[in-house]
Order: sequence, then structure tokens, then C-alpha cells
Amino acid sequence: MSQEPFRKPDLTSRPFRLTTGRTLAAAPGVLYLAWTEQFDRWFAAPGSVRMTPEESAPFFFETEYAPEPGGPVARHPHYGRFLRLERDRLVELTWVTGAGGTEGAETVVTVELAPEGDGTRLTLTHAGFASEEARDRTADAWPLVLEQLDRQTAPAG
Repeated sequence: MSQEPFRKPDLTSRPFRLTTGRTLAAAPGVLYLAWTEQFDRWFAAPGSVRMTPEESAPFFFETEYAPEPGGPVARHPHYGRFLRLERDRLVELTWVTGAGGTEGAETVVTVELAPEGDGTRLTLTHAGFASEEARDRTADAWPLVLEQLDRQTAPAG
């Protein structure tokens, strides 16, 4: 039985995209693992990750945070599937969240990893937003997420 290739999302009706980058202290292999097998160590709520790093495999995880300091913690589910994986070089996945995120649109996140000195230059492109507002909110969030990734994966010492 032959398996038909999986389809990538058609983003032509959702043209809004963003690109951001950061040089991180960790090696590309460490960051690749963080994006594929260790999401709950730096981003997702512990115990919420259902993820197998294989092309076309679906994933689910939740993040938790208080929108207001001292306020109640809110859960934010994230869904998607892996599109392309190139060990220690690239992770591409679909990314779907609700209100305040992708607003239900199936977007595509591409994470490119390139050695830079003792660390890694990470370039993240997030494409397929249905509105400028969703893109702009997310553009404000990704640098904070990458800063957190850097803190959690930086070599000790």
C-alpha cells in the first residue's frame, strides 16, 4: 500500500508573515532537540506535550501563563503537524492556536538553525496569518519565546 504525500497548507489567502532571528548560545543539535523532543523543557506546560518528531506527524501541547500579573493562569492549546525535519538544521511545522494567537488559522513556522561561533543563528519565519493584527501580536511574542529558549538551553558555566 503506497502512502500519498501529505499536503502543506495553502497560504495564498493568508499572506501575512513575519521573520525574526536571534543568535543563541546552544549548538544547533541542542536547539533541534528542543523544537522536536523537549518542548516541555522550555516552552510547553509540563505533561501537556504529545509530539513525535516525524514528518506529517501531528502534535499537541499547551502553554500556561497569567495574562495579568497575579491573575489567573490561562491554558493555551497549540496544534499542528511536522512538515519538514532536517536534523540540526531545520524544523518546519504547522501551528494552530485560538484567540490571541493564530485565531484558528493553520500557519507555518519554519525554524532554521545555522552554526555561528560557539552557538547558533536561529531564523524563525511564521507565515499564513489571516490578519495583520494576529501577525503583529505574534511578532511581539516570538522574541520573548526565543529569549526563553536561549535561557533554557544555554550551556552551563
